[in-house]
Amino acid sequence: MKFLVFLGSLRDSTPPRPARLGVRVTEAILECMTTCYAQHETELIDVKDFPPDAIFKPHFAYPENKAPSQLRALAEKIKHADGYIMVSPEYNHTMSPALANLLNHFGSSLYSYKPSAIVTYSAGQWGGMRAAVGMRTFLSELGCLPVSAMIHVPRAQETLNEDGSLKSEENKDAWFNYFGRTLNQLAWWAQATNEYREKVDPHSLIKSFKNSPLERNAP
Repeated sequence: MKFLVFLGSLRDSTPPRPARLGVRVTEAILECMTTCYAQHETELIDVKDFPPDAIFKPHFAYPENKAPSQLRALAEKIKHADGYIMVSPEYNHTMSPALANLLNHFGSSLYSYKPSAIVTYSAGQWGGMRAAVGMRTFLSELGCLPVSAMIHVPRAQETLNEDGSLKSEENKDAWFNYFGRTLNQLAWWAQATNEYREKVDPHSLIKSFKNSPLERNAP
């Protein structure tokens, strides 16, 4: 399977400290994937590589093959991935605006009929779980339904070093087992949807609207 890991943290200023806490969380998830799920391919997509002021229109709003090369390349990666891992901080009890902005540059048909996993974190005690609640609805509307288990990392700055390693190696197995509840579900659903897409093209059964959202309205 091929998974894309979206790092949704864009803020890189201090205070607060440490800046871009999400880098640590993402590195920990990537290490877990490499160590425990080596049979799968994982690629990091960092929102910082797609500054919001440099992208003006959604990928699907451009004439065919006229979108910026950055958007075209990411669209192909999203299209060919088997699942997604979304890593987000919690801002005002909701997901990262930068992550939502990047994901919204692509039509739901690219994400559809594949699973996703939600990973949130915070510097406080809740681990971003309130943002995760809203992400369920958001990702469902994109078509990449989130698996039931989620990952929350509270006080991430106290748990993880800057490189994503655990500050207490004694807790590594416990944390990787915790991550595994979600990642195992993701891998299972990715395999299942991949195999069934090979048998039945879902887009031939339920047409993706191409011209106007009105195409999905009731008569």
